[in-house]
Amino acid sequence: MKNLIKQILSVLVIVFVLSQSMAAQKDFGFKTAASNIMGSDFPKISLDKSVYVRLRAPEAIKVQVQGGDGFCPKPLDLVRDTAGNWNAIVPSAGPGFHYYWFTVDGVRVNDPGSDTYHGYGRPTGGIEIPADGEDFFTAKNVPHGDVREHWYYSEITGKWRRAFVYTPPEYDKNPGKRYPVLYLLHGAGENERGWSKQGHMNFILDNLIAGKRAVPMIVVMDNGYATAKDAPAAPAGFSMRDMTKMAETLEQVYVREIIPNIDLSYRTIPKREDRAMAGLSMGGLQTMLIGMNHLELFSYYGFFSGAIIGGIMDDPKTAFNGAFADAASFNKKVKLMWFGAGAGETQFVKMVEDTKTKLEDLGIQPITYISPGTFHEWHTWRRHLNEFAPLLFRK
Repeated sequence: MKNLIKQILSVLVIVFVLSQSMAAQKDFGFKTAASNIMGSDFPKISLDKSVYVRLRAPEAIKVQVQGGDGFCPKPLDLVRDTAGNWNAIVPSAGPGFHYYWFTVDGVRVNDPGSDTYHGYGRPTGGIEIPADGEDFFTAKNVPHGDVREHWYYSEITGKWRRAFVYTPPEYDKNPGKRYPVLYLLHGAGENERGWSKQGHMNFILDNLIAGKRAVPMIVVMDNGYATAKDAPAAPAGFSMRDMTKMAETLEQVYVREIIPNIDLSYRTIPKREDRAMAGLSMGGLQTMLIGMNHLELFSYYGFFSGAIIGGIMDDPKTAFNGAFADAASFNKKVKLMWFGAGAGETQFVKMVEDTKTKLEDLGIQPITYISPGTFHEWHTWRRHLNEFAPLLFRK
């Protein structure tokens, strides 16, 4: 009798949850996400940006959903219906792109209804949440540039390496024209696809160039992992020490291989004054470690949620062999030092503020930007690129 009562109560709970979900879909206008695989109804997004997720797993005991900052950073339990579907509604998510995944009886799996991206060191599902009033990163009816796949062999790493290269819309129409170059670095756990696939950098640049807010430029997005050919591979879940070690090898790849290779393969302006470097998170750390050691190569620098900027800048007068010690000399070489963070990533906000103060005390004037309402996530970095790119290569 007790077991029968429990079963009845369980059914009632499921019916209640599903009825609430159906009501929510009707009341809040749930619609299929733009990032879904063709033909997939779920996940769905409501007017208040709540996300209705569903996974069919009739034999499962427990299913949870989890995602990155701004989406669902803590596991949320799903409820099983009588058809074997597991359902949940994730409360209002932040705008832009977010990674997410299911955990089924302790095993992490991607949502078969969503596209996958390289994140967290593996193919990971993602969802695009509409950003009300923001379309700077969407495809518009303007001239579009190309993102080209560029392979080159690295003698330093002993491997073939891949970079993605954005060429502006006019590139093939003006065969006699040369262009400045932005080297744009991705974050840890991601790869060289990130800026074009998750970040929509090509649409951001297309729209800026069409609006005459940015000059036409080439953008190079190389792979951010590099180990010398005789060295052991970096371990999974590598530490800050591992990232710093990789940056030392990556520095050699940039100086001796990728920059010369790009200058030979594309119509670049091969001068320091027409070369910029920027990166997000780990890529921001690499921009600092590589770029500040090579002021002869770059004149513009962008640090998007750059990892431990404050730690590197503990004593700016002696950092990087005294690169900042002579402010007058530094300011002649470097046209822009740009630092950004999301308002929700408080540690990085503090790093930005500390670094700005220390540089200003030396006579160097950086530009800073805090993205309102975002975290350590792609919408922060999309906004960063949209703010940073218009400042580049202005004569």
